[in-house]
Amino acid sequence: MSVHNIREKCNIKKEAKKYTKIKIRMRVLFFGIIITFSLVAFGIIRLLEQLGLSINRIKNPSFIVFLICILCIILSTIASSFMIIKVFNPLNQISKVIKRIAKGDYNVKLAYDGQIEEFADAFENFNHMAKELNSVEMIRKDFIANVSHEFKTPLSSVTGYVTLLQDPELTEEERREYIQKVFFNIEKLNDLTDNILRISKLENQTYLDPPVLFRLDEQIREAIVVLEPKWSKKQIELDIDLPEAEYFGQKSLLFQVWVNLISNAIKFSDEGGCVSISLKKDDCFFSVFISDDGIGMTQETMDHIFEKFYQGDTSRQSQGNGLGLALCKEILNRCGGKIFVTSELGKGSIFVVQL
Repeated sequence: MSVHNIREKCNIKKEAKKYTKIKIRMRVLFFGIIITFSLVAFGIIRLLEQLGLSINRIKNPSFIVFLICILCIILSTIASSFMIIKVFNPLNQISKVIKRIAKGDYNVKLAYDGQIEEFADAFENFNHMAKELNSVEMIRKDFIANVSHEFKTPLSSVTGYVTLLQDPELTEEERREYIQKVFFNIEKLNDLTDNILRISKLENQTYLDPPVLFRLDEQIREAIVVLEPKWSKKQIELDIDLPEAEYFGQKSLLFQVWVNLISNAIKFSDEGGCVSISLKKDDCFFSVFISDDGIGMTQETMDHIFEKFYQGDTSRQSQGNGLGLALCKEILNRCGGKIFVTSELGKGSIFVVQL
């Protein structure tokens, strides 16, 4: 049996126990109300007997019965008011908020100051659900806004090349070139979609996956292997210094950071250039250095390099979408890490990630 199935069974058992507790409490409550009414009636009769006024001896016994009924009604009102305040009012709150959520308003939050543990848990879970629904809505809106803004250029290119391909007088060489351009822009659209979804999800996601212990040096090596076609094509020389290092954190998210940073170093390096990747441990911090000897960047570019859709080198805009470094920054913010950059125009750049 898998760990997931065991957890699911444990959760089901916990929920079943909660509902069992609620049932028992409700039964005890109603049973207590009945016992209380009975004891009050019995106490009144005993009191009358102590005073020498049994129901058989008084002239108007119906009055005593009427008095007992009035007292029972008062006690019933008190008990029902207690039930309304403690049980039905919270349920009414949930009902009202559900109606708001049904209308698309996810910025809702329930507050419970009672002592019933099950209601406190229900309110907390409900608030968590509303928060996650709001996150999904924000991701959708952000995605639509970014897509409408950034998809125009590659879509226009695809449309243009497809139109050209309809020309019957094209040579075979021109036709192959246009088809390659179409595939290039489609691949760019796919990358853009993936990056927009990733960064939107990170910006609006409340909870991350549980951290795990993993080999940080091995993960960086894996990213280098994944990017092998890119650095092989440009004949990039790699200078790697990755001592063994175990790290406890967000494994899948950090892998995206290494892929983006190393890919950038390769992209902005010249043919036959060099990319250095090293890992150092200092006290409680791991520092990862990724440097290249490529085109470098100005101070203005460094000031904006981690902003979404910003591309300092306009000559290479066709190779990216300005989201890679923004995604790295967002991931490290969520994981408690930091990223720094130093660069000099014409002499390359150094990115430092601290964990």
